[in-house]
Amino acid sequence: MPVLMVFLGGMIGAPLRYLTDKAVQARHDSVFPLGTFTVNIVGSFILGALAGAAAAHGLPPSVMLLLGTGLCGGLTTFSTFTFETVRLLEDGSLAEAGLNALGSLLLGLAAAAAGYALLTWL
Repeated sequence: MPVLMVFLGGMIGAPLRYLTDKAVQARHDSVFPLGTFTVNIVGSFILGALAGAAAAHGLPPSVMLLLGTGLCGGLTTFSTFTFETVRLLEDGSLAEAGLNALGSLLLGLAAAAAGYALLTWL
């Protein structure tokens, strides 16, 4: 059963990442990978909120597997983030690479903390 929950969440998260990435990038003519940046920050917020709900409200482990591991695991992407950062460095876009690396880390942590705080407060 746990593997099925992860599988189902991933089936939603992975296409959602792809579609969100493409939709965001289509609206911005920039070398900065705003689509990947967006899904990673949103996914961090969702995972933080789920962790907060689990800690404060007893969210069932099956829901954490479905939405936390499956959905957020499929939605967010460390490999694409690192690949795009390296590509920016290779293209000489040093400022964008730094912004992507530091911004993803800092905003990802802030989003996760905000989601956690929000759901423990509610």
